[in-house]
Amino acid sequence: MSNFQIDDNFVSVIKKLVAEENNLKLKSNLKDLHYADIAELVNELDSQEGTYLIKLLDSEKTADILPELDEYQREAVLENLSAKEIAEEVEILDTDDAADIIAELPDERKERVMSEISDSSHIDDIRELLTYEENSAGGLMAKELVKVQEDLSVLKCLNTIKTQAEEITRIHSVYVVDSKNRLKGRLSLKDLLTANSTDKVKNIYIPKVDFVSVDQDGEEVAKIMSKYDLEAIPVVNNKKELVGRITIDDILDLIKEEAEKDYQLAAGIASDVEADDTIFELTRARLPWLFLGLLGGLGSVFILQEFEVIMSRPDLRSLFFYTPLIAAMAGNVGVQSSAIIVQGLANDNLKGSLLSRLLKEIGLSLINGITLSILLIIFGKIISQDLKLSLTIALSMMSVIIVSALIGTFTPIILNQKGIDPAIATGPFITTSNDIFGIFLFFYIAKIILGF
Repeated sequence: MSNFQIDDNFVSVIKKLVAEENNLKLKSNLKDLHYADIAELVNELDSQEGTYLIKLLDSEKTADILPELDEYQREAVLENLSAKEIAEEVEILDTDDAADIIAELPDERKERVMSEISDSSHIDDIRELLTYEENSAGGLMAKELVKVQEDLSVLKCLNTIKTQAEEITRIHSVYVVDSKNRLKGRLSLKDLLTANSTDKVKNIYIPKVDFVSVDQDGEEVAKIMSKYDLEAIPVVNNKKELVGRITIDDILDLIKEEAEKDYQLAAGIASDVEADDTIFELTRARLPWLFLGLLGGLGSVFILQEFEVIMSRPDLRSLFFYTPLIAAMAGNVGVQSSAIIVQGLANDNLKGSLLSRLLKEIGLSLINGITLSILLIIFGKIISQDLKLSLTIALSMMSVIIVSALIGTFTPIILNQKGIDPAIATGPFITTSNDIFGIFLFFYIAKIILGF
């Protein structure tokens, strides 16, 4: 399948056809496009144009398009659709996608939309999914799956699978349950096809099956699926009853969302925002960290004032010129260290005790610090700087590097243990704290050595 690219020319053509209400040509242009490509196209249009396309296409196609839209665009399109029109789309979707769309609606509209859906079992499933936390296994799962009871014969089992398969878009696994719907295992297609038609399912199913509970965190589910290379995983409740399954596409969406959130936290953005959000929303997300930076800057001012005596001594005045260097090194080292730890926490691959990690980080910091300090001394020699002053600056910088690395390493670990997202440590939090601490440490060490 060729990779179709949505370019500016194509978007312009579609916009023109929408303005002209040329439905025939619009359908012709969109006929062979994958629903994901159409979703990308709709994201490039304004809400009115996007709504026009959604209404133009048949529900079979638009039902696949809606979940693929950017959140802000989907919200705008849904506002322009009636409750009945939304219900027609939702009724076609798998329960997980249907629940996600309905969850985005205001409470009043939720009920109006669900009242327009004729399939009562579909509604019951959606209502159940809406009761779970958004990023829990229960919130991620779909109710559609193929399951058979262990007491069935192979022949009856095949007939049951055929009946259930008609209602399911994609079959990843066939799960085996007992008479109380408790998960027992899974069926191998090969074993099923090669078995005698009179054999019982309980004699051929595989009892070993990975599963998750409804209240497990989505990131934990992602780690399990990644570790065992699973395309889908069954979900059970506290009675071990089979209640749904999570597929890899849902997990990929979760990973993407979490990565975007962590990136924003690392950049100093307090909440999930998009480029197209309002000025107020963007300001609310950015201002808290900018305020923290302001406080950090004011802290640095007070620290520098404590050492202003240096300015009256020509032989030491050049120390002030190294302040940006020390602050930059402290911030950079801290961010590097915290970024590695945050990545390790996310991937669950941090091994060893805190003591071993402490020793490792000190060793790494010493190597980096000594290397950079030697370069700094060489630079001082080149510019004919006093050797004692160069050694003082070099020693201060090495100390700052070690301390900043330790702060950058252990801050995200401590935050993670306290249940706080450690990604917050890689942004302005580490940078600002290390800037202040680095400047203080620099001048304090210089004061001890140079005696001012």
